[in-house]
Amino acid sequence: MSILAIDTATQVSSVAVASPGRLSAELTMQAKLTHSETLMPHIEQVLKMAAVPKDKIEGIAVSIGPGSFTGLRIGLAAAKAMSYALDVPLVGVSTLAALAYHYPVAGVRIVCLLDAQKGNAYAETYRWEQGKLQTVDAVRVAPISEIIEWCGRMDEPVVLLGDAVQKKIAGKVDLPAGVTVAPAHLLMPRAACVAMLGLDELAAGHTDNVMNLEPVYIRRSEAEVLWEKRHPEEAQKTLPTEAM
Repeated sequence: MSILAIDTATQVSSVAVASPGRLSAELTMQAKLTHSETLMPHIEQVLKMAAVPKDKIEGIAVSIGPGSFTGLRIGLAAAKAMSYALDVPLVGVSTLAALAYHYPVAGVRIVCLLDAQKGNAYAETYRWEQGKLQTVDAVRVAPISEIIEWCGRMDEPVVLLGDAVQKKIAGKVDLPAGVTVAPAHLLMPRAACVAMLGLDELAAGHTDNVMNLEPVYIRRSEAEVLWEKRHPEEAQKTLPTEAM
């Protein structure tokens, strides 16, 4: 079973083709080009690299967040379109879980941090137990300084991954004892990890509905917050009855 995997949740554009136990091809790039410019050419290129025609793809896995609102929408739109056109199953994969999948080391708390703007990060922690990735602390949004302090109080070694680490922590912040930053090649998202988690989900019979799969944003966009500030009366009308 060959699947196509897409991750556009951050500034990294990553596309991969994989099958059980095998990564056939991957293209990962972090540059100033937008996902709308790079994603479709990357998909075409990685399929060619893997020597897998589009009509031989048997599933699609896509990173669904949290992360960049625009990046998530672009990746999911492409994944949905291909799933529908090729009539193959679609599965959404947590961006944070895919990050943690990079670091299969027992006895370490893996803290995945994605930029949530204004000094905050989406944070979720994981641990590998008996060869399986387990969630330890569910996703939350918190100030990066608070997260680092929290990591320093953990009773096991901690490794930090994610774009918030690259942008705001690595080489910029003194970390507590026992807290380290993952190596550069493991720090940012990769579609290979999305693919492997997606293959596990598909093998277990788990798929998502192409019509209603949505990104996991966690928080509202800045545009929504700004609109509500400028139009408080209209915003009040949109609230659910129980919230009024």
